[in-house]
Amino acid sequence: MTQRAIPAVFMRGGSSKGVFFHARDLPADRSALDPILLRVIGSPDPYGRQLDGMGGGVSSLSKAVIIGPPTRPDCDVDYTFAQVSVDRPVVDWASNCGNLSSAVGPFAVDEGLVRAADGEALVRIHQVNTAKVIHARFPVVAGKAAVDGDFAIAGVAGTGARIRLDFLDPGGAATGRLLPTGQVAELLEIPGLGTVTVTMIDAANPAVFVDAAALGLDGTELPDAIEARGDVMAWLDAIRRRAAVAMGMARTPEDAGLAVPKVALLSAPTAFTTLDGRTVQAGDQDVSVRMISMERAHRAVPLTGAMCLGVAARIPGTVAHRLARPTVGDEVRVANPSGVLSVGAVVEAGEARSALVFRTARRLMQGAVLLP
Repeated sequence: MTQRAIPAVFMRGGSSKGVFFHARDLPADRSALDPILLRVIGSPDPYGRQLDGMGGGVSSLSKAVIIGPPTRPDCDVDYTFAQVSVDRPVVDWASNCGNLSSAVGPFAVDEGLVRAADGEALVRIHQVNTAKVIHARFPVVAGKAAVDGDFAIAGVAGTGARIRLDFLDPGGAATGRLLPTGQVAELLEIPGLGTVTVTMIDAANPAVFVDAAALGLDGTELPDAIEARGDVMAWLDAIRRRAAVAMGMARTPEDAGLAVPKVALLSAPTAFTTLDGRTVQAGDQDVSVRMISMERAHRAVPLTGAMCLGVAARIPGTVAHRLARPTVGDEVRVANPSGVLSVGAVVEAGEARSALVFRTARRLMQGAVLLP
């Protein structure tokens, strides 16, 4: 059987990996594009491993990125993100991936879409899914994005060149409002659990936050332990789906998409052991999160979810603000199963002005992906 070759680059961005395409090499029609991305990534796979594609069996490794010419004058490229379900024939276009956002600037420079002199490059990114703007700053050496550096991030072995991401005006990325319901906290009735207090907020990506104690957890559990609790996973899914309705993102709980809103368990700073066996002390964190992405417990934390949490922690009355340690300045240290991620969040007069984070990225493979 012959196979069709599509030019592509396989990249790591932050703690995610994805297949990067030029828009010119793919159909614009989503009805034609979705089957291509499903086949490239290897979905749906009832075995959950995506062995017949480029995916890695978890949501953070089941992603695609499309880069094209800018459609707004204040940007250099358009960036569209596709979240591909592992076990279902679903491509979700409703959200952004903050981690893969860090690879967009280097991709644009290395592919010649943006010309950059040696030194620090600035690539202005139009994030199409959320209609927001991201500024990526990173070092350039010999006309290419630098890879080597001494910056380390939780969940990724080794170090790399530091990439600064400024998410401008991140509020209302999906719903048009920072607080889609107008409330900093409210009650949801969850079958089998009862009434729980949640915060529904939309910054970089929409999310719903709940105190881990409300589900009988202490917030230090690792992903496998959370997934082993079928009751907890069912409650979290019910919270997410009812929040989607309350936030105006779905008409019924059954209509809610898989990617957003994210749902997360929060707790006050508490010492815990990371996935690689390190101990993180309570004094080294400001708030702790365990986030669910595409119905799986994330092994770190989605970057946009961490930024959303950072913003929420700055708003009095939210679940995040109640649990987080009071901090000075704009930094919020977010503890997660892989370690601690620092995010910058500026909230003024009830509006999210910006969110800031640092990542690393690396081109892993280039050439073409093959489709039967």
